Order: sequence, then structure tokens, then C-alpha cells
Amino acid sequence: MFLKALIRTIRQHEKLTLLSLSFLIPALIMGSYFAYRHMAPFGNSTLLTVDLGQQYVDFFAYFRHTLLNDPSGLFYTFQKALGGEMFGVWTYYLLSPFNLILLVFSDHNLPTAIFWLTVLKYGAAGLSFAWLLIKTKVQPHLPVLAFSTSYALMGWMIANQLNLMWLDAIVILPLVIWGLMQLMTIGRMRFYVGWLAALLIINYYMAYMVCLFTGLFFLWRWLANWTTLRQGLIQLRRFIVSSLLAGGIAAVTLLPTWYALSLSKTKYTQTDWSAKFEYFPTKMVAKFFLGSFNFNQMPKGTPNLFIGSIAILGALLFFMQKKQPRRTRWLAGGVTLILALSLCFEPLDLLWHGMQFPIWYPYRFSFVVSFWLIWLAANTLQPDFSPKLWQIGIITLIVGMVIAYVWLDLKQFSFLSRNQIVIGGLLFVAAGCLIALPNKRTWVYQLAFVSFAMIELTSNAATSLNHISYVTEPEYQNYQQVLAKQAKAVTSSDQSWYRMTPTFMRTKNDPLSGQFNGGSVFSSTLEKSMPTFMGNIGEPDGDGFVTYTNGTLLSDSLLNMRYFLNQQSASSSASSPLSSSIVNTVSTRADLASYQKIRQDGLIATYKNQNALPLGFVASNQITTLKNTTKDPTQYQSNLWAALTGRSKDRHLFTASNFNRVVFQNVKQQTKLTGAILQKSNLVKPGVITFYFTPQSNDAYYLTLGANMNDDNVTITMNNHTLSQYPTYRNTVVVNVANHQKGKQIKLQLTMKKGSLWLQNFTLYQFNNQQFQTGVKQLNQSPLKITSYNESSLTGNVTIKSAHATLMTTVPYSKGWYVTVDGKRAKPIQVAGTFMALKLTKGQHQIQMHYWPPLFNLGLLVSLVSVGLCITIYWWKRKTSLTSRF
Repeated sequence: MFLKALIRTIRQHEKLTLLSLSFLIPALIMGSYFAYRHMAPFGNSTLLTVDLGQQYVDFFAYFRHTLLNDPSGLFYTFQKALGGEMFGVWTYYLLSPFNLILLVFSDHNLPTAIFWLTVLKYGAAGLSFAWLLIKTKVQPHLPVLAFSTSYALMGWMIANQLNLMWLDAIVILPLVIWGLMQLMTIGRMRFYVGWLAALLIINYYMAYMVCLFTGLFFLWRWLANWTTLRQGLIQLRRFIVSSLLAGGIAAVTLLPTWYALSLSKTKYTQTDWSAKFEYFPTKMVAKFFLGSFNFNQMPKGTPNLFIGSIAILGALLFFMQKKQPRRTRWLAGGVTLILALSLCFEPLDLLWHGMQFPIWYPYRFSFVVSFWLIWLAANTLQPDFSPKLWQIGIITLIVGMVIAYVWLDLKQFSFLSRNQIVIGGLLFVAAGCLIALPNKRTWVYQLAFVSFAMIELTSNAATSLNHISYVTEPEYQNYQQVLAKQAKAVTSSDQSWYRMTPTFMRTKNDPLSGQFNGGSVFSSTLEKSMPTFMGNIGEPDGDGFVTYTNGTLLSDSLLNMRYFLNQQSASSSASSPLSSSIVNTVSTRADLASYQKIRQDGLIATYKNQNALPLGFVASNQITTLKNTTKDPTQYQSNLWAALTGRSKDRHLFTASNFNRVVFQNVKQQTKLTGAILQKSNLVKPGVITFYFTPQSNDAYYLTLGANMNDDNVTITMNNHTLSQYPTYRNTVVVNVANHQKGKQIKLQLTMKKGSLWLQNFTLYQFNNQQFQTGVKQLNQSPLKITSYNESSLTGNVTIKSAHATLMTTVPYSKGWYVTVDGKRAKPIQVAGTFMALKLTKGQHQIQMHYWPPLFNLGLLVSLVSVGLCITIYWWKRKTSLTSRF
């Protein structure tokens, strides 16, 4: 009785009911699974994993702080490494309308906010696809829920749910396609233009992939429905004009973002590629089996294509049914072939990713392939469709060959087991039987059809996500609470401009969530000049990240690192939240002995660096001609300091020092250490090299380590404790091993992890503390005294004592900075390939700096003109009584 009443209700309010259910089914399925896994707010686990836990959650915290407290951070922030534009970050990560949910939650409860964001996006994806099927009358009745659920819970969504900023594309793609079909059939532009412009604004990266797919979809429909040359040209003109209008409306974000990318991501555009297959193409069929995903598929795997057995069989049958014209089927086959080649042929794969191979999450565009296959299936499995015996025979043969191939070559597919193949085979058989049943109009059949799809897709989601581990809620909340508390203690007592850095880290984006000016960041839109500079001075860096974990007395002073948060020994306070080992110490800083301890709170001690230079100071004119001629970070720092002070002897602040004694255990002895290749004597036994040295002064001592000296090859201990060091670095880093330790023996021990070890750039240096102090006093004589500031502007005064001088700042150079000196526009110059400097004359000057995104004004103008054109077209069509066609 209940089922009959439910069916009766659905029929009375069919469209509204189906749309509601298309949202609720995937949302409830995933919400229930997350609750079962005890995800917050239903337990102590979270959805934070990989980049969502290491990158995006901190951007979400920054999103909240900016909108609720300081809108000046919309365009720029000094919390991004040493400072950088934020417009590219917003347009890639943060412009989703769903993100407004974050404003309701505190930083402490962001894991709960992310739960609701994820669940709502799953539901919205099902809703939009159901809308498309109902509006096009492809599937107007109950079976629409099977296809909307297949779309919302497809393998791509499950594998990429952690990349929350991408999921809006899944929601909007069906709406763009609906708008495109309106454009082609009745000439109405507004849906296509509006939704495509919205996606271009929300996430340009995924929008690019949608644009490519939309072009393919248009060509398919255009050529399949071609009747006359005139009609074809009219449709082509509408498509081009509408696409340009959508791009024009989005220009206010696209043009500034394009400029930001020209300084960051596009610097890594792939220029060399081969016309080759990236893997044997048939391997991708293994992804059609239930649960075909695990952690190893994230960094490097085959495309995520699971859409359920009903959708797969329906897509295959599309090419065999005669209801569709032969030209339509042949053209659809061409589109399918292009998409299939894109999933394995390197040039096409590169094209879909904007000419850059993705770092992790390969084949990011495969969601359009899943959309295409589900769309073909929905067009095939109509209520009146009944497959012929020969059609059943062909799909049985194809499925049998796929199962046999995967079964016999199972060792290639680490994400599959024989049980999964057996279950997958049974599901294909069951789906085939459902499709083969003749009477598809009864409510019993339709309910069984939908239920089958729901059960299969739920099983796939659970099986796939069970392979992934997540950050616990206390792990996130305890660290976030402690970091925020410690940072606020400093910023509330000192409200001047400075930088601060912890010696521990949860993520490289800690400054963004902790709301302090740091030196680390992890962002796809990081300006290339920043990793270059950080690598030059011996900090860990990569194409999209930098970490300020390997500072020296010199770099601390130069970069205005005034405060340090240091984790003490756990024995000092067992009551602190940090005693639960949630803090990862990534920095060895004996130099803290030179700084003043100003606060102790549990395990966290705060130090103040009295040698920190101001953000701007008068320096020698030599800095304007400095060129980097060395790969040695200690020499680069010395050269940079000498160019600032104008004293040639400062080029020798670091001098190489010898170890007093070296002991080799199961390692062939070497007389020359730096650059030596050490070999184990017995490969079975451990190979250990122990270095001893005793500082003869209270100067600082530093050890350089080449990129080969990483965790993969060697374990390093200092005085029998593991040397704290951020593990990922590609250039030589500088490690602080002693300071104010005259006469105290230092023991460094290297334990080889392999049969050989290259001591790449392994050199001990002594720093001249006294000479450095002289330089600090000199550079502090004419400081830029900042009188007011926010995230994107600075105002200060400086007194110049010579006829001509250079005001050096550690503000990263950008064409977006508008600088005035005494109210007159001034042109800053770039120094050291990274920073901004000004040429000034003698006297007192007021300096004002304001950041405004390059091309933003032009983009705004183009957007306004495009909107104006849309209004004009609408008005013209209304005037000519053709309103319904816009």
C-alpha cells in the first residue's frame, strides 16, 4: 500500500517529486556513508584527506577571515609565502556559491562545514542531471533517478570529492548542455550564456574542459541535425557569438586570472611531448568494475570511469539501436573515439589539461566522458526500448571479453580483486536482464530499475572510499586551536608589520588559517619567482609550494622574521594539547639561542628576533645590479647581503669548516666528503657515518644538504635525535646545527637506506655573527616606518640621507603594485629577481603602496560591455516580438 501511495504521489507532482528525489538520493547515500564512517558532525573523523586536508581547508579558513573581517585580502595577502596576489586563488579555489556555507561555521568546525559542502554538491549534481533529462524529455519518468544517481555518484565524483572546487563543474555541466540545446533548437541564448559564464567565473580550470566538451557536443548535434547550409551557418554563428558573450561576461575574473597564471602555472607549460599512448588503452576498461579505486590511483592511475552497469550497457546499445538515425550514431561514435583517445593518447590528454600534465589526480577531464556515456544510455533505455537477441548477444560478448581480459591480467590492476570481478560480472548480468525485460512501463519495473542503480553505485562509493584514510577531527581541531592561540598572542601584543614562522607545521598554508604573515604556502597559483628565490637561499621549494623552515640568522633578518613559535620537549608540559604528537616539527633552529624568549605556553615557546630588519630600508645601490651566479645557498645569501650593505667582505659571511672526526661503520672510507659517493661494505648490514665537530666560537654553524640527501636515501640524527627537516626539497637546503655552543661537541650521524649514498653538497659552514651584526646596524639606520597597512596596501615614511639611494623592500615585486612617493606616481624596480625597490632622493618621503590586480579594470570593462550586448540583444528581440528566442 505504501509503495502504491508513493507512486500515486509521484505521478501527481511528478516533475517536482523527481527533481527532489534526484537531489535527496545521492545526498542521503553519501551523507549516510559519511555518518557510518563517523565523519564530523557524526563522529571524530573528517573528510580531510590529501589536498583537502593539506591545502583547501586553510583556503576555506582564509575565505571566512576575508569576507567576515578583512576584505582587503581579496586581491593580495602577505600570508601567502612572503606575499602574493590572491585573485588567482579565489578564482580557482574559492568562488563557488556553495562556499557561503562556510560563513556559518567557525574555523574550529570547518570539517563539519566541509561535510555539508560535499553532501550538497553530490545532491546538486543529481538534481542538475535530472533537470536536463526531464527538460529534454529524454527520461521524464521514474527511471530518471537511475541516471541522475549514476551521474552524481560516478567514479570520478567518488575519486575527486576531496577536490571540492572541481565539483561545481559537475553540477553546472548538464545546465550548460541544456542551454546549448535551447540555443540550437529555438535560438534561445540566455541559458547557455548564463550558465557557461557562471562556470567560467566559478572555476576557470574545469570550465576550460567543459568548453572543449561543449564544442564536441555542439559538433555532434550540429552535424547530426544538418539540413540546409543556411540553417547550419545560423546555428554556428549563434554558438560562436554566445560562447564569446559568456567569455566576455566572465572577463572580469578571466583576464586578471590569466595574468596571475602567466606568473605562476603557465610558467610550467609543457613544450615537449610525444605522440604516444600513455598506457595500453584496454587497461581503462578495468575502471568499469565496482570499487575500482584506491589511494595509489590518486598520484598516478587510469581514468575514473565507473558509472554503473546499466549506464555502460545502455551506452553500448546506443550504437546498435535503429531508433537513432545512422548519421547520429556514427557521429556519436566519432565523439566517443575522440574521448577514448583523450584518455590514453598523450597529446590529447595534454590538450584537455591546458598543456600541463597534472600533478596527481590524472585524467581530470574524465567526468565529461562519464557524462557522455550516461547521456547516451539515457537516450537509449527508453520505456519502449526492447533489445533484439543479436544486440544482447553482442553486448554479452563484449562484456565477456572485458571480464576475461581483466581476470587474466589482474596483476596489472592493484585496485581490483577477483571478488570484485565476479561481483562486477554478476552486476552486468543482472543489468542485462533488467534491460532485456519487455515491459518497462510498470511501476514495479521502474522501481526495481532505480533500486538496482542505487545499490550498485552505493556499493562502489563505499568500496572505493573504504580504501582512503582521513584526518581525525581532534587532529585538526587541536592543532588549529593551538596555532590560532599562539599567533593571536603575538599579533595582539605587537600590531606593527612583521613576519612570523613556527618551527612546526600541519600544512604549508598554516599562515592563511592562523592569520599571520609567514613564509610558507602551497598553491597552484604560486608565482614562479617565489620558489626560485626560496630555493636560492636554501629553503625547500617546489613548483607550487615554498616553506620557510631552513632560515639562517641572515635570512631571518632580511625577511623581517621577527617572531618564532618553537615546540619544546614534550617532557616540559604533558598537559598541552600538543603532547599528543599532532605537531610535526620541520625545522632545526639552534639560532633561537640568539633570540629573546618572550613567552612560554605549554610546549610552545615564542622567541623575538631583535635583528629583524623592517619591511623597507635604505640599502646600497649595488642591489639593483645583483645577479645570481651561484647554486650554493650560503654564497647566494652572502652575495645578497653584500649587495645590500655595499661591503665586499660580506660575501664571505659563511666559511667552510671541517669536521674534527669522521667514523665509518660498514662504509668504505673517504678522505674527501663533499660530493663523495659512499658504498656499504656489506649490503646486508647497516651503513653508518658519524661526524663530530666542536665549535671554536659562539658563531652559528650551518650544514648544507643536496636534494639527494633526503628521507628516501638517508636518516640524519644530531646528538642522537632525529634532525627535524621538511622532507621534500629539490635544491640544496641549509640546516642550522649550532649556535652559541662554543666547546660543546656536536654529533651528526647518517644512516644509509640504500647500498650507496651521494653526499651531495654536504658541507659544514661557520657564520660570522659579529660581522653580520655590523651589517644589521647599518641597514637599520634609515628604516621605512610603516604608519598604516592592510593586506593590500602600505603607507610609511622614510628619511634619505644621501643624494641618491635605493629603498629596498621585501615586498615581492608585481606589476599590480601602484606606488606613490609624496603623492606622485613612482615606478618600482625589481631586485634579486624577487623584491620591489625604489630609487629615492635625499629628504623625507611618504611612501604609499596599493595593490590592484593587473587587467582587472580591462576585464571589468569587457564584462560590462558583454552584459550590455546581452541586454541589447534581449531588447531588440523583444521589440521584434521574438523574446522567447533569447
